[in-house]
Amino acid sequence: MSSLVALVGNPRAGSRTHLAAVAAAEAVGRRIGHEASPEVVDLSAIGPHLFAQTPSPAVESALELVAEAQVLVVASPTYKATYTGLLKAFLDRLPGGALTGTVALPLLVMGSPRHALAVELHLRPVLIELGAHVPTPGLALLEAEIPDLDRVLSDWTNRVAPQVSAALGQPHPGRLVEPT
Repeated sequence: MSSLVALVGNPRAGSRTHLAAVAAAEAVGRRIGHEASPEVVDLSAIGPHLFAQTPSPAVESALELVAEAQVLVVASPTYKATYTGLLKAFLDRLPGGALTGTVALPLLVMGSPRHALAVELHLRPVLIELGAHVPTPGLALLEAEIPDLDRVLSDWTNRVAPQVSAALGQPHPGRLVEPT
């Protein structure tokens, strides 16, 4: 079972969403005592295979990795006030209950704060429908915050790590205090 997985729903390789997803997974992993780097499922690499007529080993492997995650950071840019169709197509391939036993952390990267509720109104419900435990509010990350990503993620992990640890049945990790 992979402990920590970042699922990136941006159709472009090397995106800010990819950067944010991996950084968020690493930050949470450090706070809950997971030393290994997260596995990354980047849908930009397998997107064309999601719509192929024949089964794709790359898609099947990605679905398995996501379904076996203990902690899953699910990230997407915000398109039309919700997550991408690419991410939807991937999540639709998972059977009902596939994320049972997984702690999921939704993350949307957005250009405007007007879309901040999309992470709660659109992405969180689909993860819950798939059986994931979503113990915290999702992260609505503004593109303008990406240059300050370390601070944003530090604040976020201070809020979410205790809930993630509790969901995993681990001891409370305590609050990380940044040196001054």
